Amino acid sequence: MIIEDIRVYCLSKQFTTEDMPFDDSTLVFRVYNKIFALLSLDGNMHLNLKCEPEKAIELREHYSCIIPGFHMNKKHWNTIILSGNIEKKSVFQLIDHSYDLVVRGLAAHQRKTIL
Repeated sequence: MIIEDIRVYCLSKQFTTEDMPFDDSTLVFRVYNKIFALLSLDGNMHLNLKCEPEKAIELREHYSCIIPGFHMNKKHWNTIILSGNIEKKSVFQLIDHSYDLVVRGLAAHQRKTIL
């Protein structure tokens, strides 16, 4: 999977912005300033995504390339090792899930602009 594919997909989401607040090797995607994805640019090919806790456990059991979120709350975040055994379509679905979770947590007036 190519980093640029993930970047373009994340930026296609409504009201998404990108920045690099932590370092020069971690690209962060936000909706209304709330993080829904962190993409490693240092060659590790890691993507951190928010996930419902029960689904996070199921995904970790099913995919060896999905582990508890690196440097994140392990209950609510997963790290996907993009060089692993996961299809591009599945990664995009997990990005959708993360984005949707963050949107659900936004203030009502912000959600109305998206939904």
